Amino acid sequence: MVRKSPSVLIVTGLSGAGMSTALKDLEDMGYEAFDNFPPALIDPLLQDTAPDGRPLAIGIDARARGFEPGAILAMVERLEARLLFITADEAALHKRFTETRRRHPLAKDRPVAAGIKMEQELLHQLRAQAHLLIDTTDFSVHDLRRILEGHFSLGAARKLSVTLMSFGFRFGLPREADMVMDIRFLRNPHWAPELRPLTGLDSAVGEYIEQDKYFAPFIERFRSFLEPLLPLYAHEGKSYLTVALGCTGGRHRSVYTVEKLKPWLEAQGFATHIIHRDRDR
Repeated sequence: MVRKSPSVLIVTGLSGAGMSTALKDLEDMGYEAFDNFPPALIDPLLQDTAPDGRPLAIGIDARARGFEPGAILAMVERLEARLLFITADEAALHKRFTETRRRHPLAKDRPVAAGIKMEQELLHQLRAQAHLLIDTTDFSVHDLRRILEGHFSLGAARKLSVTLMSFGFRFGLPREADMVMDIRFLRNPHWAPELRPLTGLDSAVGEYIEQDKYFAPFIERFRSFLEPLLPLYAHEGKSYLTVALGCTGGRHRSVYTVEKLKPWLEAQGFATHIIHRDRDR
């Protein structure tokens, strides 16, 4: 009897971006996970893997012996594997290495920043051809897990999982967003001195936004816009969708609007998560 090879997910990315955390999450989700695995041993691993049907999540990064991006891409194609790339911006990576007092694996006796730059250049080709890129710059470990579950859940009947994200345009567009809505046309609570230190989670801010004559029509039309689209995304096999709503600073209007939309999405039967990216900036 010929044994069918297990499906393979290759996890790679920048040191400090969260690869090890991602692999632990994937293991909890039912994958057989291997961290910092030598590429040359992947074929023997596939031959020896027990025939229990479990897919493999294999972490390969710049620390691995025999690491060569071109060879890894060729292997991904040959195995019909999926390639996940975990990244974060330079400031976030530098902060993480500084706070943990870890040495960057490529820095050796040079500054952390030099190691980050070197690794970015080394992995550029893998990043460009990854099937999925996850940027953990503004994520908690819980946010990362939710995204992984949305894309790689092993459940037999996966439903579309929707993340609603509030953000501030002042801090840049969210890279992981599938859909972005600008709500800066609404009255800004920032200009009310008593509301400025509050956020969209405070009732006074919510009341202020509700009084804007454009708010209710916007919510109604945005729901009407989303309602026919979400089942189509699910029908096409998309398992995870991030809808980002932005205001100027990401503290008031976008936060309240995201909170307002969540109960409606849940009533439509979609698993819904919230990320307030810039609320506490």
